[in-house]
Amino acid sequence: MEKEGSERNVPPGKGGAEWKRHGIQSLWALVTNSYLAGFVQGKLYRGKIKNLCVPGLNCYSCPLAIGACPIGAMQAVIGNWNFKFAFYVAGFLMFVGALMGRFVCGWLCPFGLIQDLLYKIPFRKKIGSFRGDRLLRKLKYVILVVFVILMPMFLVDILGQGTPYFCKLICPAGTLEGGLALVIMNQSMRSALGWLYAWKNVLLVVTIVLSILLYRPFCKYICPLGAIYSLFNPISVFRYRVDRDQCTGCGICAKVCKMQVNPVENVNSLECIRCRLCEKSCPAHAIGNLTKSTKGR
Repeated sequence: MEKEGSERNVPPGKGGAEWKRHGIQSLWALVTNSYLAGFVQGKLYRGKIKNLCVPGLNCYSCPLAIGACPIGAMQAVIGNWNFKFAFYVAGFLMFVGALMGRFVCGWLCPFGLIQDLLYKIPFRKKIGSFRGDRLLRKLKYVILVVFVILMPMFLVDILGQGTPYFCKLICPAGTLEGGLALVIMNQSMRSALGWLYAWKNVLLVVTIVLSILLYRPFCKYICPLGAIYSLFNPISVFRYRVDRDQCTGCGICAKVCKMQVNPVENVNSLECIRCRLCEKSCPAHAIGNLTKSTKGR
């Protein structure tokens, strides 16, 4: 294992820029989770806005949520005959991905914010990379294909409707944002708890512990939404470029990247969440956004 050095190597003044990003993350989380009556009453918002997807992983079953999670929505319709809504969800994901790529992960995902804040909890030895890390990152694509697409499509009930297997069996965001809140606020649900609820809470605890030790483990290894958006990173409207004439090869950008991306080698890596830490840290200002400049890569 390698000791995580990202926090230690952030140049002076760049930490403030990161907290500004957390501020935007928090504001977006509040906007998309503003149904306070639902939290007080232990009920879900059922208004028309709930039919619209939000860009990030935001549990439909959260009492505060006013929008739908695109992964949950995809599973809900992929196995039935409501093709119009299925096309809407697919179109939404492609539009957001083509526009921003994994910018959503870095700036607009509530569960990404939770992991960011957990990682800031002091611990004697943070984990950067380890043997098998790169291979394990491919797991999110397997989860996308198996749990989000194939299982809801083929394992259906007598009416031909699938089950949101990723939400049901894996997603810790759903447990944290939805499951715990509903159980605490809704007494009738507590009597229906079983092994599945216990299993989901075990996964949540493991995710929380890992998030303190390792930067965004859920995003790196598990999240199917991040897997979808990552495919658009190299072609999205909002993407990075490296000005080869200005780059000095100092390696600071690779040192500060918490997703273990080397921008000089692959500035639009599938793992990049567009946090802009490399851009802000580059002493030569060689890394920029293609929407601002067409020079370079």
